[in-house]
Amino acid sequence: MSEQPRRRPNILFLIADDHRGFHDPQVATPHLDALAGRGTRFLGARCQGGMNGAICAPSRAQIMTGNELFGATRNNVVGDWPGTSEIAEDAPILPEALAAAGYRTHLVGKWHNGAASAARGFATGEAVFLGGMSDHWAVPARTLDAGRAEPFSEPEIREQHSTDLFAEAGERFLRGYDAEDPFFLYMAFTAPHDPRTAPPEWAARYNPDDIELPPSFMAEHPFDNGGMHERDEHITPFPHGAGTVRRHLADYYAMIGHLDDGIGRVLRALEESGHAEDTVVVYTADHGLALGAHGLLGKQNSYEHSLRVPLVMAGPGVPAGREVDALSLHADLFPTLAELAGGLPVPGTVTGRSLAPLLDGRSEEARGYVHSAYIDVQRSVRDERWKLIRYRRTEARGGAGTDLVQLFDLAADPWETRDLSADPAHAAERDRLAAELARWQHAIGDPHAEDFAEAAFTGTD
Repeated sequence: MSEQPRRRPNILFLIADDHRGFHDPQVATPHLDALAGRGTRFLGARCQGGMNGAICAPSRAQIMTGNELFGATRNNVVGDWPGTSEIAEDAPILPEALAAAGYRTHLVGKWHNGAASAARGFATGEAVFLGGMSDHWAVPARTLDAGRAEPFSEPEIREQHSTDLFAEAGERFLRGYDAEDPFFLYMAFTAPHDPRTAPPEWAARYNPDDIELPPSFMAEHPFDNGGMHERDEHITPFPHGAGTVRRHLADYYAMIGHLDDGIGRVLRALEESGHAEDTVVVYTADHGLALGAHGLLGKQNSYEHSLRVPLVMAGPGVPAGREVDALSLHADLFPTLAELAGGLPVPGTVTGRSLAPLLDGRSEEARGYVHSAYIDVQRSVRDERWKLIRYRRTEARGGAGTDLVQLFDLAADPWETRDLSADPAHAAERDRLAAELARWQHAIGDPHAEDFAEAAFTGTD
């Protein structure tokens, strides 16, 4: 009797909004900690920034398309918000590839890459939010049925916190799923994005007076980084004092604690549904956040607090209790999940690299460098130890930005507080990274590669 082919694993993909990738002891996340304990944490996961201020959109597009920054959205024209956020009509996306392999695809939560791409990627959806941010207590939620002439229903506002709204929708799907086909459940929470309004019982757990400030705390950023016009930096007036930052951090931690509780409910529903042993679970975020570090509040910058994201995987084919230091990008998740799903064919458009060989020990080879961009004023590159950030002044937006460079030794200075770019002892590292950044910009088609090549190359000292 021939052996029956093994059923492909289900995939539960959980993504948060603004959850930076530092394991902060000031906030309790028991459910995410438990998930990491039975899976693998990727400590080198990074986002790549974006060509508009809503970094969440290009980050999510990179996950869906498996492409790095400049190939993930319709275009890279600064100022064209839809073009730099939406996925191109002809770009293959992850849920399409899974559906072609027999997966039932279901969407819950935020979709920030154009309604058309959601409708071609997912068969169904509940509590879908087509947008970037909203009042957490008044989310305009829609249903999705790709078989309808109009796939999305009219929005309905429910008097319920976004985390509870999305968690309950995920629970319903998991508890009610009894089909033979594997499922891909994509759940995109809007927490802990501002407005950071956790339920009162969660907000009460974090007293601003007890919150420690980040090691790189400043009241103001020391120079114009080109992103000071963004909404995020004006949530509170300048300068951002210690008391203000502690209040924001307390609210942020309360949102994360409540988010962890919602994720715990989803994972409990997965367990009680009987699907847990056959499900790969992924948890990540679109980007990090400053919240007082370097005198900034938002994510429109190139420091580690804003680029580093959490990435945890657990389930079939994923070792338990392991940590991987290798650098990785959002674009790597498409080929990784395709491999974990039984070796699905990956479209030729995908530029990400599968992380599966790092999971099972087939390879120790990782990315030597990761790069990032923020509109037309910032670019960065880092390896395992060193980090270079290039800034340039633009004539746009009233002459925003500054022509300079920063160099950080991340091994000795993980919070990037000591710029070494003007130190002759580190000139070789600065020049090596500058050359690598220029190489990447030209290789990937950065529309502002020549602008950065012409910018002054000076340090901050």
